[in-house]
Amino acid sequence: MSAALLRNLAGSAFLALFLGVGFYVPQVRAGSLDYQLAPRLVAEDTWVLIGKREDFSRSNGGNIVNTAFVVTTDGVVVIDSGPSRLYAEQMRSAIARITPKPVIRVFNTHHHPDHFLGNQVFADVSTTALAETIAGQRREGGAFADNVYRLSGDWIKGTEPVAARDPVGPGTLLIGDHRFELIALSGHTEGDLVIRDLGTGVLFAGDLVFHNRAPTTPHASISQWLAALDRLDAITYRTMVPGHGEPVSDGRAVEQTRRYLRWIESALLQAAERGEEMSEVLGLELPKEFAEIPLAREEFARSVAHLYRGYEATTLRHRR
Repeated sequence: MSAALLRNLAGSAFLALFLGVGFYVPQVRAGSLDYQLAPRLVAEDTWVLIGKREDFSRSNGGNIVNTAFVVTTDGVVVIDSGPSRLYAEQMRSAIARITPKPVIRVFNTHHHPDHFLGNQVFADVSTTALAETIAGQRREGGAFADNVYRLSGDWIKGTEPVAARDPVGPGTLLIGDHRFELIALSGHTEGDLVIRDLGTGVLFAGDLVFHNRAPTTPHASISQWLAALDRLDAITYRTMVPGHGEPVSDGRAVEQTRRYLRWIESALLQAAERGEEMSEVLGLELPKEFAEIPLAREEFARSVAHLYRGYEATTLRHRR
């Protein structure tokens, strides 16, 4: 079989994996569409909804993301609205079980679908994000919603991609009795909003940090991402909430993400320097510390598809 054919097959397999085409997935009965959201108290007034360390599927409905909310004296601040209209509706119900106070603001940390496709349920409040995030939501929201529906089915019915309305930049924002520091970074996407509650010391890192779950890279700049992690290292916090995985009180999640990104960068660059075809790169052995992380092999294949052509182009430029 030729290298070109192998490359085409690898690309087709990646596309099928991303779109959920050609793979059996278990069906979920319409009456059982319950995300079973269970808010976990991680600091005073601060609750996190921990997503599964899985890919989008018809069994989890896209509940693969960490979202959160903070109860202030003025009302509730939500960090990311989740992967669907249904998720956000059930999120609001979960919030109502904790407090009678209304939701008054929603932050989207970045433009990936699991972090903002619930925005339509919060049409009555301010939805806020970096300008780069809003542009990405407007540009790619429709395609995201279609793809998530293909992967997750009925859980996503009625979900419309609604971009955040209110752009925000770095600075501090007082909401009730909580002062939030807004930090504008990039690397996972063009706009990655990190939010630190200066009172409780909780840092919401978004998808700049993955903990015991392989990072995703569809819009990544590895160099910018590594620089962003260096910035996070310089920030004082009591609890860090990553975009995926368990919250931590130390730097282990940042360091794990950093090691993974450095390995991806080194592995792909060395493969490009050896002149390997993409099909050959897909067969690389993962280091043990990453191979054991959920979705490591799947995300590595996606990262090859997302990033390898760029490393090939860089290598060719250096050879001229």
